[in-house]
Order: sequence, then C-alpha cells, then structure tokens
Amino acid sequence: MREALEQAKLAGARGDIPIGAVIVTDQGQVIARAGNSREQRKDPTAHAEILALREAGLKLNDWRILNSTMYVTLEPCPMCAGAITMSRMPRLVIGAWNEEYGAVGSRWDLVRDRRMNHQVEVIPGVLEDESAQLVKEFLRQKR
Repeated sequence: MREALEQAKLAGARGDIPIGAVIVTDQGQVIARAGNSREQRKDPTAHAEILALREAGLKLNDWRILNSTMYVTLEPCPMCAGAITMSRMPRLVIGAWNEEYGAVGSRWDLVRDRRMNHQVEVIPGVLEDESAQLVKEFLRQKR
C-alpha cells in the first residue's frame, strides 16, 4: 500500500486526484503500478486501477489477472470495480472509503455481488488515514 500511496502522490503532483494502484503477484512481485492520469491523458477511463490492470494484462500476456492482489488508495468507483471483477482479480486491498462513488462496499458492492460470475475478496482500511488525507488535502487546495 505504501507503493500505491507513492503513485497517488505522483498523480497529485500532475494535477490529478491522488489515487494510486499497485498489483502484486502472490509471490510478491510488483507487476503493475499506476496513478490517476485523467487530466494528463484527457481520458475519462485513465483511473489508477484501470491503468494498473492494463499494465498487468500486458505483463502477464492475459486479460485474467489471477494469483494477484491490487492495492488501491481509495475505494474504486463502479467503472473500476467492474473492471477489477471482470479481470478475475482475487483480492483487493483498499485504503480509504469513497462515500460518494465507492463500489466496493460503501455505496455499492459490485465486487462481491453474487449476480456476477466472480467475487473479489476485499481487505479495507489499510493505511486509511494517509490515503484519505491525500485526497482531502488535494481537494482543499483545488477549492
């Protein structure tokens, strides 16, 4: 999660909401890392989670991101939660909850919805204060 926080800080320095994601194999190898890049790329889908999933897929040469864990600093939105589920990611570790757009338990719970063909194990609250503070400070400065 500390590496995801570093990615979030880099995103914030680029003018994007500071959210970072890192994907680690069950053997401890980092296979993807990304921070939000919507502003830089002018791409509404350039969320940290989506970018990390794309990188992991290329590295694994497969759209299925099995035997791995994603660490993300803020609870994923519906788009990202859907992508995480569809990638067959087994585990998701989140920092802070996203009460406005969260789709991993706060507002919706797409990743554990039994109607989906895959459910994701969720481990919340890892470095929660640091993750939440990054977003709060960024938004305070923007307003």
